[in-house]
Amino acid sequence: MAEHHYDVVVIGAGPSGEGAAMNATKSGKRVAIIEDKQTVGGNCTHWGTIPSKALRHSVKQIITFNTNVMFRDIGEPRWFSFPRVLQNAQKVIGKQVKLRTQFYARNRVDLHNGRAHFLDGNRIEVRGSKSVEILNTKSVVIATGSRPYLPKDVNFRHRRIYNSDTILNLSHTPRTLIIYGAGVIGSEYASIFAGLGVKVDLINPGSRLLSFLDDEISDALSYHLRNNGVLVRHNEEYASVDGDDQGVVLSLKSGKKIRADAFLWCNGRTGNTDSLGLENIGLEPNGRGQLAVDDHYRTAVSHVYAAGDVIGWPSLASAAYDQGRSASSDIVRDDHFRYVADVPTGIYTIPEISSVGKTERELTEAKVPYEVGQAFFKDLARAQITGEAVGMLKILFHRESREILGIHCFGDQAAEIVHIGQAIMNQAGEANSLNYFINTTFNYPTMAEAYRVAALNGLNRIF
Repeated sequence: MAEHHYDVVVIGAGPSGEGAAMNATKSGKRVAIIEDKQTVGGNCTHWGTIPSKALRHSVKQIITFNTNVMFRDIGEPRWFSFPRVLQNAQKVIGKQVKLRTQFYARNRVDLHNGRAHFLDGNRIEVRGSKSVEILNTKSVVIATGSRPYLPKDVNFRHRRIYNSDTILNLSHTPRTLIIYGAGVIGSEYASIFAGLGVKVDLINPGSRLLSFLDDEISDALSYHLRNNGVLVRHNEEYASVDGDDQGVVLSLKSGKKIRADAFLWCNGRTGNTDSLGLENIGLEPNGRGQLAVDDHYRTAVSHVYAAGDVIGWPSLASAAYDQGRSASSDIVRDDHFRYVADVPTGIYTIPEISSVGKTERELTEAKVPYEVGQAFFKDLARAQITGEAVGMLKILFHRESREILGIHCFGDQAAEIVHIGQAIMNQAGEANSLNYFINTTFNYPTMAEAYRVAALNGLNRIF
């Protein structure tokens, strides 16, 4: 049995694992990364962020073709099957895997394929398909990610019952689809399937969509999903999910029964910690398989760190990469450590949503004297040119100091647009001010011009 010695061993080659490994090796440490899949990239690349966003982009192009009258010279509106649209997304996955594999080779990070299992605090067994190795290490970063939470009373082996991972194996296009769970993943897939012409029932156990969002943005999402044919049912919980040869019947605790061609479960995720042998180092995950960490990403075992989805909030690829980098910054004692708290949300529904900072509800409850500046995309020349007129930018700012307190955006390119506001919010002192947008010349026509329009709109509200 081969044994190896490292300064840092990272378990998991998703965004957080990659961030941790790259930062540690660039600091001169001997680094290994363990991955139980045949290719690197983690859930983000293979089942989550990349395929779903590539899928969304293709669907958005189809919607544009089918709704823009200019394309009628080319042909009538077209119907595209889900598998055909998915083929296009698979190309992106291959490119991402190749790129990320090169990162590890170029930076001399040893990649071990197999399942990681702690023997003790400093020894990890890697059980591959053909061999078993033991890695000795001074520090560990657990970056194993998460998987869909699957309740035992739902038969996910049935060919018409899917979760947010297996939906990418869907080999036909259902005419009707039930999505259970209206969080970020459920809302994104509701947009995607509705864009393909599928009639979607979106079942939400809560009282409103994405309640962590600004209320106005949440309401806008709800309106546009319904406008695109999604039937949203709030405050509903499942009693049973029964598949047969023709489809699936969802029975709700309220007494309702809904039938559809297929069923997609998008309600909750579980940390991938159950086979790591954590009991051998005295670590115990919570009921959702997640590990608790301090403000330096250390677990209860001081030389064992954790980052990414396996620690819970915010469960975003963007934050996971930075958390991984920060965990290894603490290990190597460099100057780049930061606790990742200021995270923009990027929700790739159609239209997309992004925000950073406080919501109106939070500011009202805190009794902060804020004001609102708005810019509606339908009034922007660039949006009129592109035909993407749905959406708005909202700036929340302090009435007296004009400090930017929150940026909320709904519409085309929202996840790009929000970063301009984020950059100003992160400036110190008076540099974080509504005045920046009033006194700065923006290219015309651009979507970025929305900041000037919103700032002037907000200025008009101050008396």
